[in-house]
Amino acid sequence: MRTLCSSTLIGEFFVIGFAALVAMKDADLSAATVWLVSGIAMVLCVALCGVITRPGGVALGWALQIALVASGVFVPTMYFLGAVFAGLWWASVHYGRKIDEAKARFAAQSEAPAAPDAA
Repeated sequence: MRTLCSSTLIGEFFVIGFAALVAMKDADLSAATVWLVSGIAMVLCVALCGVITRPGGVALGWALQIALVASGVFVPTMYFLGAVFAGLWWASVHYGRKIDEAKARFAAQSEAPAAPDAA
């Protein structure tokens, strides 16, 4: 799960940075505000890569997804991109857990002693 979720978060890191560049064109927003909010979100993306498997890590990821969709208020394209990344986040968590379970089963089978042949 860690690899899939981290890949999604790093992709979001770049999307947030590019969205900040677009948001700077809005005359109602100051550059300092745009970069403060975007910078916090970008740091959160990188920090979540390290804590994704800890309790609350996935919930923080979902909070980031909600914020990313909500950023569409300032950059309308983010409604679409936020929804895409929320879908990728769901898939990363869902299938990542399935992969982790399969790896654990495989490791348990590999460690189990071989049954003697009944010849």
